[in-house]
Order: sequence, then structure tokens, then C-alpha cells
Amino acid sequence: MDMPSRADNSPFEHETPENWLEKVAPAKAKGLFKIFLGYAPGVGKTYSMLSEAIRRRQRGEDVVIGIVETHGRVPTAELASKLETVQRRSLEFRGTVFEEMDVDAIIARAPQVVIVDELAHTNIEGSKYAKRYEDVLELLDAKIDVLSTINIQHIESASPTVQSLTGITVREMIPDWVLQKADEIVMADLTPEALQTRMRRGDIYPIDRAEQALTNFFRRGNLIALREMALQQVARAVDRNLDDYVRKKKLGGHWAVHECVVVCISSNPASQQLIARGARMAQGIGGDLYVVHVDLGQTRTEEQERTLAINQQFARNLEAEIIELKGRSVPLAVAAFVREKRATQVIFGRSAIRGIRKYLYYWAIQRFLQDVPFIDVHIITQE
Repeated sequence: MDMPSRADNSPFEHETPENWLEKVAPAKAKGLFKIFLGYAPGVGKTYSMLSEAIRRRQRGEDVVIGIVETHGRVPTAELASKLETVQRRSLEFRGTVFEEMDVDAIIARAPQVVIVDELAHTNIEGSKYAKRYEDVLELLDAKIDVLSTINIQHIESASPTVQSLTGITVREMIPDWVLQKADEIVMADLTPEALQTRMRRGDIYPIDRAEQALTNFFRRGNLIALREMALQQVARAVDRNLDDYVRKKKLGGHWAVHECVVVCISSNPASQQLIARGARMAQGIGGDLYVVHVDLGQTRTEEQERTLAINQQFARNLEAEIIELKGRSVPLAVAAFVREKRATQVIFGRSAIRGIRKYLYYWAIQRFLQDVPFIDVHIITQE
């Protein structure tokens, strides 16, 4: 029996598997951005980044170095020597010649992956951009994957805490929104004790500088605190990735790994009791705090407006995010917000009410629970 043959006009008849996959794969909108985060110099960020780059090259990816700072560390320099480096651009500034990463040369070379060390670096005057992270954004727009590194003290929101902790002024920083653009953040981790051992051996700085560093920035207490800050940063990045995944897949509200407390308030002065309770709860479980007021479209007196403003300012003082919702039903509006944020705890107040108002109150709570059955509800009696 004759076997059926493929039609001569098939669009894939003469295609190799590689060409076929290239045609049917979705077009790449931008490059992928991966950051190696450390809590202090010497934990191995650049080494880990180079190790991954070499593994990618061995798998067949086209990988180049845009810029790597070895700081005289031999193992790091040995890894860097195994990869192609795009020639840097020379710039003269105040009589001295400096070398910076050449973004245009990298884009012209068009690799699949580029290594860009020290994301918070400030470029020499005369460079295409003032900050290295701006170079990275252009590379990502050119659909080139970027591997980069940064220490926790160079993140803008963490910098004040690091300065008060260590007494060291941090001059180079990146805005938090740059970190939020990362598709993946991994931590190059090392125990404080192991890091101090590396310091004493001269693996990070020359041995003659080691003792001074160990009594200043590299004190054990500092390192423990900085490591905790870095771990929290990575945890927040994981939460963001989960949020994106849940939204794309349209999964249920029970998909939540990060605690989130929602406090519902009114123009009643007793709402401050609820806010304080919610703040203590959020702090105890390490969660976010939202203070929500639902505007039902009813006219409020000047006194009610003033009290509501005082309540919301009290919440701001406790580092809560203020949310103003509009709707015809408090339980439905709050339920929609809880589903959006995938909150884990919600606090409602209850005054000493009787008669039909009491039944209406419990009906509203029941209506709320029908919409979001996966949340813990706290009903606090207000004096």
C-alpha cells in the first residue's frame, strides 16, 4: 500500500527543525534581565554570574562580557578570560583616560546574552548615559539578555538603613523600580563567618586592609543585618513573580504566599483602634498593610470628613497604604480589593449595635465571605 506523501506546497517541507521552531516561536519583545544580589563585597556575585554565563555558552548560547570588574581577584579573572569581551570605550575626563562599557558596540555585536557587572555604577562624564542601569535598559530593549550584579547597599530604599547601620556613605544607588524590572533575582550567599574568613585570607581586599575592614563594615553584626535585608529583597522579588504568574493564569485568591492585612475603616474615631491592631498584626507576620475606606456616595458632614482624614493620617504614620474605594456596597467593594491583592487577613470593626442593624451587619460579613472564602476575618469590637 502506498504511503501518503506530504503535500508539495507545505510551508515547512524544506525547513530544518531549528528554522521551524524559530518561525513558530513567539517573537521576543525584550531581553531577559537577571540580577545576582549580594549583601556585601566578596560574597561571590560576579563569580556566580560568570559561572552561569559559561554554562550558557557551553549550551550553545552566544555570550559576551560587556564589563566585568575583577578587583584583582584571581579566580574571577580566570573565569572572565574564558568568555569573549566586547572592547570598552575610552573616555578622557580631567586629564585621565577611563574605560566604560560600549553599549553601541554590544548592540552591533548582537549577542544573545551580555554580562554587565556593578549595576549601580556611575558612568564617566561624556558617556551615552549617566548610569550603568540606563545602559542595561537599552540592551534589554535591543532584545539582549542581561546578567548583572548589585549589593544591597546600592538599592535606593535600603541605602538609608545601611548607612545608619554601618556609618558608611553610599554614593552610588539605583532606584527600586529598576530592580522591579528584573525577571529573576538570585542571591549570591555566604555566611558572615565564611565571609570574614575570606577577608582574613586576603581573598577580598589585600591582607593589610583586612583587619580595618573587619572592625568596620565587615563586623559580624553588620553582616548579619545586611544579609537579612538581602534575603528580604529576594523574597519580595519571588512574591512579585508569583503575583505576575497568578494574574496571567487567572488563578484563585487562595494563591498567596505573602501576608497582606486589610483594615476597613470609616469616619468613626474608633477606627484608629482597628488601624493599630492591623499594624501590629502586619508587623508581627511581616506583611503589607492596607487601610481601606469605601465611599458609598453619601454626603458626609464636615466633622466626618475631618475624622476620616485624621484616621487616614494615623494609618500613614503606621506605614500603611491608604486605599479609597467607590461602590454601592462595602462588602462587595472590599471583597474585590481583597481578591486583587490576594490579602490573607482582613479586619472589620463592630460597634455595640442592636436590632435590625445587628442583623444587617452580620449579613454584610456573610456576603463578604461568600466572595472571598479563603481569607481570615477578624471582627474587632470598637468601644
